[in-house]
Amino acid sequence: MASDWRATRNLQARLRLERALPPIFPAPVLQHALSRPLIPPTPRLAVESYWRSHILRADRLARGLATRSGTPAGWTWQLGPDTGRDLQAGFRTPPAPYREPSYALGRGHCCICGQPVYRFGWHTDLWGAGIPNKNASWHSACVAAWKLWLAPSDQMKALKSRQRHRCAVSGKRLLRTAEVDHRLPLYRVWREHRGASWPSLLAFWGAPNLQVINRSVHVSKCQDEAGERARVKRGIGPDAAADG
Repeated sequence: MASDWRATRNLQARLRLERALPPIFPAPVLQHALSRPLIPPTPRLAVESYWRSHILRADRLARGLATRSGTPAGWTWQLGPDTGRDLQAGFRTPPAPYREPSYALGRGHCCICGQPVYRFGWHTDLWGAGIPNKNASWHSACVAAWKLWLAPSDQMKALKSRQRHRCAVSGKRLLRTAEVDHRLPLYRVWREHRGASWPSLLAFWGAPNLQVINRSVHVSKCQDEAGERARVKRGIGPDAAADG
């Protein structure tokens, strides 16, 4: 039976996890791992599972780590292949200077936030190693945050819960057809805030700029935004190219 299989599998996974645990390990992560329907069998998988289940916490942490790193000297937010840098083609992807070859810090540093990476993809040196883990190039928390920034609709459950299942615009109860929306559209972030510091820019992709709204409200908002974009394109040439 499925229940027997799960019990056997979890017993084996727990034994494997406990054998691999170092003397120091984040207690909330271990508690979370042991409460899973399927226990992760390794410390690294336990860390990854923790941040996937605490996506908004991961978002705050990743943006905080980016603030600690700061904007690399000489870096500016640019789009498109004509810049001579390995860049995303549009504004849907958040700016990520430490993913660009010219600004990458190499193994042992997170390619998303720029801070050192330690054991199991953790963001602080709990083990007193004194040096980053040269086999890693990202924090588990930053990977979870990056997925939120790229595909916020995948985190509908967490975002709905944050709003107590109320539409962020109308205040009415969220329906099953509710959708995730950026409060400030990303095309306006590029147009109006491209000169802001890199860490502050990330908030426009993160939780501070995300809301869940009922579909009818979202349709109306998108229509207003489409009209505004059309007016901008007719009046300002450079922004027309950026918005495309």
